[in-house]
Amino acid sequence: MDLTPILNQIYGMLWYLIPLGILAALLKSPWFKGVIGEFVVNLGARWFLDKDTYHLIKNVTLPTDDGSTQIDHVIVSKYGVFVVETKNMKGWIFGSPNQKTWTQQIYKHKTRFQNPLHQNYKHTKVLGRLLGLSDEQIFSVVVFVGDSTFKTAMPENVTYGMGYIRFIKSKIQPVLSEKDVQTIKVKIKAGRLTPSLKTNWEHVKHVKTIIAHKNDQKQCPKCGSVMVLREVKKGKKTGNKFWGCSKFPKCRGAVNMA
Repeated sequence: MDLTPILNQIYGMLWYLIPLGILAALLKSPWFKGVIGEFVVNLGARWFLDKDTYHLIKNVTLPTDDGSTQIDHVIVSKYGVFVVETKNMKGWIFGSPNQKTWTQQIYKHKTRFQNPLHQNYKHTKVLGRLLGLSDEQIFSVVVFVGDSTFKTAMPENVTYGMGYIRFIKSKIQPVLSEKDVQTIKVKIKAGRLTPSLKTNWEHVKHVKTIIAHKNDQKQCPKCGSVMVLREVKKGKKTGNKFWGCSKFPKCRGAVNMA
């Protein structure tokens, strides 16, 4: 029995599910979430910041000693240079400025992620060195977009949605001249890696290498710091080995050897 007509009919009915499946996967991907987050920030900057005073530069990839670092947005003005890191996340967000990792909670599921203030610290330092700026002239800003809620008190430079606009506008003391602003724009253009798919791919490869290295290291379940191999010195378990937090005695996180 020739099943070809039946198979052709089934394919004709279901072919559209393939592109729908691809689209669904794309919409859920970290890349797409990042694009949406950056779009929201771009839109806010263009709508609510005077373009003659605040100059938006997007997707700035700068070379570093160990590879590259990628900044979502740089906003240059006489009130300072604002380095903006975007996080498109949902759920409850827990964290404090000094914690190495923060926590995202969706119902009962918890996920740790790098403290975005620490992440953006590298961005500000690399850019600050390139531009020759002092700490009083460059500001770190973290923007959460998406269906997320802060469940712990956050510093003023960690904002949700358009809150980053309020933070930027809160800086009303000029720290740069108009000539400085124009020079900074030229330096960023000259110092950044050429925006291209190749630049982005190489940066992503670099980030994946860093993540893979971190994944090879055990992390403390309490504070997220690196764990080190230790040995029980007293009691019935003397000689047994376990993973202990490198921050001991400040943190007493421990994991038994498998």
